[in-house]
Amino acid sequence: MAQVDVTINGRSYRVACEDGQEQRLTELAQYVDAKVGELARSVGQIGDTRLLVMASLLVADELSDARDALVELQGQGNGATIDKLASGLDSLAQRIEKIAARLEAS
Repeated sequence: MAQVDVTINGRSYRVACEDGQEQRLTELAQYVDAKVGELARSVGQIGDTRLLVMASLLVADELSDARDALVELQGQGNGATIDKLASGLDSLAQRIEKIAARLEAS
């Protein structure tokens, strides 16, 4: 199992991931870091835990909106393509949950 050092809000975290997923994990961490940075600029440095919780909720909100859009598209008769997209989003959600759990454990 590979390990990647990621930086979020100026703090470094070592996170385990499956071999070959290092680049993806780095990209996801950069995305989360950007969200945390936006929040920090907006509400100030209110503590790492609160910033990470708020950023997680923002990302979950984005994911929920994407799922809602997929459901709407499914209703328009684009079944096979939408099913693939929905499956991909579910897979992404599971990966995000695993990464969040690893960050919490670090």
